[in-house]
Amino acid sequence: MSGTLVHLLGVLWVCWWLASTGEAQTEYLRYKDPKQPVATRIKDLMSRMTVEEKIGQMVQIDRSVANAKVMKTSFIGSVLSGGGSEPLPKATAEDWVNMINEFQKGALESRLGIPMIYGIDAVHGHNNVYNATIFPHNVGLGCTRDPDLAQRIGAATALEVRATGIPYVFAPCIAVCRDPRWGRCYESYSEDAKIVQEMTAIIPGLQGSIPANSRKGFPYVGGKTKVAACAKHFVGDGGTVKGVNENNTLIDWHGLLSIHMPAYSDSIIKGVSTVMVSYSSWNGVKMHANRDLVAGFLKNTLKFKGFVISDWQGIDRITSPPDSNYTYSVQASIEAGVDMVMVPFKYDEFIQDLTILVKSNIIPMERIDDAVERILLVKFTMGLFENPLADTSLVNELGSQEHRDLAREAVRKSLVLLKNGKNESTPLLPLPKKVPKVLVAGSHADNLGYQCGGWTIKWQGFNGNSDTRGTTILSAIKSAVDPSTEVVYRDNPDNEFVKSNNFEYAIVVVGEPPYAETAGDSTTLIMMESGPNVINNVCGTVKCVVVIISGRPIVIEPYVSTIDALVAAWLPGTEGQGVTDVLFGDYGFTGKLARTWFKSVDQLPMNVGDPHYDPLYPFGFGLTTESVKDLVARSTSASIGVRASIFTIMVTLFIGLYLTGMQN
Repeated sequence: MSGTLVHLLGVLWVCWWLASTGEAQTEYLRYKDPKQPVATRIKDLMSRMTVEEKIGQMVQIDRSVANAKVMKTSFIGSVLSGGGSEPLPKATAEDWVNMINEFQKGALESRLGIPMIYGIDAVHGHNNVYNATIFPHNVGLGCTRDPDLAQRIGAATALEVRATGIPYVFAPCIAVCRDPRWGRCYESYSEDAKIVQEMTAIIPGLQGSIPANSRKGFPYVGGKTKVAACAKHFVGDGGTVKGVNENNTLIDWHGLLSIHMPAYSDSIIKGVSTVMVSYSSWNGVKMHANRDLVAGFLKNTLKFKGFVISDWQGIDRITSPPDSNYTYSVQASIEAGVDMVMVPFKYDEFIQDLTILVKSNIIPMERIDDAVERILLVKFTMGLFENPLADTSLVNELGSQEHRDLAREAVRKSLVLLKNGKNESTPLLPLPKKVPKVLVAGSHADNLGYQCGGWTIKWQGFNGNSDTRGTTILSAIKSAVDPSTEVVYRDNPDNEFVKSNNFEYAIVVVGEPPYAETAGDSTTLIMMESGPNVINNVCGTVKCVVVIISGRPIVIEPYVSTIDALVAAWLPGTEGQGVTDVLFGDYGFTGKLARTWFKSVDQLPMNVGDPHYDPLYPFGFGLTTESVKDLVARSTSASIGVRASIFTIMVTLFIGLYLTGMQN
């Protein structure tokens, strides 16, 4: 009997132990329970994390140094693809998904299973990825003055990015470029803060529109078809002296607030998830070490609750020369309010230095906790804990026809018509589609890489037509004209060739080569070498329209008198048909300059409102045309009106004559 009792008690004890263990296990998994409030999940997870695990969350490394083991053992919080960093040449969406999932599996195998967040530059579409839709760069989109278009582009970009398994983009750039000599000017929507503010509509496109009851400053990402966005580069990156990249912005507090800050306020109201700090300085203080602006103004005054990320090796450049005192750079950046550091390679050194700084009480634990809580807030909000692994359900979104049609719409709305005919009474545009023979000339007419600009497939862009899929302007012209029209292409034709061929008209496409960041800084702002020669040889002989492919206004005044029609096409991306849509009158020109077009570089910097304002083409300028369809409809309507008037007059005369005869 006693044996039976002992056995029964043993069974009861085992049952109690299993039950209590189960309760403990449920408690342990609370931060993984999506039914719990996000604040509760963050608090629970933070209470379980070691210093090493917290610091790991603050680290972002490049994919080239990432693997499953590193993710697991170093508790890495984020991985990125730098410009041109891809799994393999011309990688498919499936290739990207497989690579990212391998990294993610490593993160999930760590003690607490915190998922990493993968980030990539998607600044004009999913621009690192083969076959993605490449939209016009921001310099062109600003000329559309169309926030709804920006939002739709954001939504399309989010789908293509998610198609490759990536949930986070380093976009949009909300710089206000005040000097076109800056090599990143094409990443800016405008020299005018109001236009840049309006175009932050791309953020709800990327992330989804925030719910009506959202708290100001809190990040929002609306599900698996949306991505976390990043407003960059905080702050004043577009205002550096003489447009020198990463240099010093000299401006007073009022100027900073009125020109460079407004778009950040708008982005925060729209729920932007992250903000990237600028390489540049404000009045001599490096932004990566500017505690007053990052921790003070951005986080405390503007109430931004997402996380602040550094730029690529941004903390290294706090010192001059860069990386001359890395421990100091780590301390200064973290104390300034940077939460996640884009290391991107020497993560062991960063982790070691930050760990020592924390354990030595130089950097307080409260600062680390603030950083990690912000990072976890974004990860929980976007559902990364529930859906850490990517799948291939969206692969057909990459480069879809719907997105290419949207890009084509963006191209035609972004083009600005600067001149149309040597006198107002004889406009050249729209061009007739059916003529015997036309000439297409210039280095940029049949070059997809030049057409797309920097930040396309590779960091500095590419040359030629093979690095991704799209339609060059030459191909678009051949598709647009009547089948009977002969299209002759010459890169750099001589004068005799042009004279001897009896062309009806010529389309000349010239401009800048691709570039990114400092490589694009220019004191001369001239087009590629052959450009002036092509303009002179062609436009001096035959009626011509010159299409400028550039990331900013460039020197054009010396050639304007020779040119019949002039179009600023900016960097239109992969969909060249958007250019021909307006050249041939399927649609009218509607774009307006969002940047001042100077006469001479000696005038720079020169922005609308300046006392010395004397541009070649002012801010807001842009000629308009009607589509051929509208012209025909108006002509037909006018013709019907004329015929009706003549009929009325004839009837009136007849009746008058009849009555006169009756009286006689």
